Amino acid sequence: MIRQCAILFGCLALGELIVFLTGIKFPSSIIGMLLLTLFLKLGWIKLQWVQGMSDFLIANLGFFFIPPGVALMLYFDIIEAQFWPIVVASTVSTLLVLVVTGWIHQLVRKIK
Repeated sequence: MIRQCAILFGCLALGELIVFLTGIKFPSSIIGMLLLTLFLKLGWIKLQWVQGMSDFLIANLGFFFIPPGVALMLYFDIIEAQFWPIVVASTVSTLLVLVVTGWIHQLVRKIK
């Protein structure tokens, strides 16, 4: 369990270090997870080394959404004032993502 935490937090810390040293405007947590994926693909980290902690975090993922959900209550007045722009933007972006994903999938299947 300690090794699993150390690996996950080590990748996160490495992502923080990269952002600090380069000054790029990209979330360090995303960079850390990309590094973890790279290390897993390269075989530098074995899947069983992080499997237990990963399963635990995924099983309890819903708990991570409680604080942001509660914080939304502070902004009900803004959400109410901007309800339709939020709905339209969410709908358009969702449809755009679906269309582009489908299109790219078809292109990749043709190439294979």
